[in-house]
Amino acid sequence: MEFIPAIDLIEGKCVRLIQGDFDRQISYGNPVSTAQEMESQGAAWLHLVDLDAARSRNGPNRDVIKRICQSVNLSLEVGGGVRSFEDARELFDAGVTRVILGTMAIEDPGLVQRLAENYPGKVVVGLDYRRNSGRREVALKGWLEGSGRDLFEVLPSLVACGASAVVATDISRDGTFKGPDIETLDELLVFAAGSGIEVIASGGVSNTGDLLDLRALSHEGVSLFGVISGRAIHDGRLDVGEAVRLCRM
Repeated sequence: MEFIPAIDLIEGKCVRLIQGDFDRQISYGNPVSTAQEMESQGAAWLHLVDLDAARSRNGPNRDVIKRICQSVNLSLEVGGGVRSFEDARELFDAGVTRVILGTMAIEDPGLVQRLAENYPGKVVVGLDYRRNSGRREVALKGWLEGSGRDLFEVLPSLVACGASAVVATDISRDGTFKGPDIETLDELLVFAAGSGIEVIASGGVSNTGDLLDLRALSHEGVSLFGVISGRAIHDGRLDVGEAVRLCRM
């Protein structure tokens, strides 16, 4: 299992939102130097989200992403505002390893298929969900709208379109240190064992105990590909080097 540090970008700066609320953001400084620090501590992957692009706002973040690609040897997965084949191609050309489609994966599955055909193994779907009346409703457009569809209603068709991995985020836990949604992640591994998709956990991770719980999850020999953590590392609750070693044991 890979430990994947997260960097969220607003106006060229490294920030973290609490439960996706743009009015509740914490700034952590320069994203390029932050990425370099993550690499120096042993991380192999980095999770980047362009929050300005996610809100349809122009900003300097694409240039920042390009500078990060040029400054580190990490594998980068990037999401936020990837709405077209051209958006994804620009990121791949910059050196990004995988792109993440969120709202567009739901609204235009054909885009997932087209990208997967041209960039096999490089298309990730980001499915952010809220528990609602016993369902896990996938949220859209920066978590502002509900899709009316359950996580497990959406995922099979996206796998059929060629998605190679899913980042599953429990919105209620994001940035809150409440711990990961073990129940849903366990169900996702059951699905992964039959479909071949990689599962990446996101939301709520705050300490080494959470990482041990996630590392222990397995179904028919299939374990989590990785776990994303943002606020916990920026706040000093998790040490990147220790987390990387623990996840790989």
